[in-house]
Amino acid sequence: MTDSSRPQLTNDVVSDVVCPWCYVGKKRLEDALAQFNDADVQVNWRPFQLDPTIPQGGIDRREYLEKKFGKDRVSTIHERIESLGREAGIPFAFDRIEKSPNTLDAHRLIRWAFGSGAQQAIVDRLFRAYFVEGKDIGDRDFLADLAAECGLDREAVRLRLDTDLEASDVQSEIASAVRMGVNGVPFFIIDGKFGLSGAQPSEVIVDAMRQALAKNREA
Repeated sequence: MTDSSRPQLTNDVVSDVVCPWCYVGKKRLEDALAQFNDADVQVNWRPFQLDPTIPQGGIDRREYLEKKFGKDRVSTIHERIESLGREAGIPFAFDRIEKSPNTLDAHRLIRWAFGSGAQQAIVDRLFRAYFVEGKDIGDRDFLADLAAECGLDREAVRLRLDTDLEASDVQSEIASAVRMGVNGVPFFIIDGKFGLSGAQPSEVIVDAMRQALAKNREA
């Protein structure tokens, strides 16, 4: 619960839950929020799809990455991200991931969780499920189970997932982000005033939040 007597800021995070840099960015944001005591910050998770062409049901992740980056580069990329992950407290386990999923359903779940206050828990659980546990976060039964872990009604979520409810809203929000110039994630939009691209260090995020707060005070 926020204190209405304190200054308020929003931090909209545009991300995809199969983006390892977004997971690192999430951890760095958490570090930034732990350092920032000047205002209450509402974090909102906004959708992005690194590859919306992946079919429902997903595709073999190893083959997908080798086709995208080249066979020799995949291990190098993983090693670099694993190193950053250790610094951020993330035990990336890329060898456990079998599928690259389509993330539209995961983003719908994140959207539905906003009203119940479970959005942060859902986002955290999705990242951990994919990158640490190697779960298929495109599987609708798994998404329903995950939702239940975070306090949502499993059966209601499962029924919703079998419809196209809010799929077009998620896609429209992604299109809007692209029109704003977001072409890579994570992307932080702080109080609608400052945009930060990439998994920025926590001190950079803190500085941007302080600048946004100063702008509010000037206004």
